[in-house]
Amino acid sequence: MALFASLAVFIVYFANVASGAFFDTVLFGDVGEMLVLFAATILFVIAILQKEAAQKDKNGG
Repeated sequence: MALFASLAVFIVYFANVASGAFFDTVLFGDVGEMLVLFAATILFVIAILQKEAAQKDKNGG
């Protein structure tokens, strides 16, 4: 679930950057872009930690 949320937030970030590059219009400013990218990163780290914990439980370690 967190991995899909991370992907969704990153798509919002990418859409903002692409719209700024191609259409000279952005949804977020510099701080907004940083916060969106930070949220995507945090969600990705949560997803990876959950996968590692599930793998550890599966292996009994």
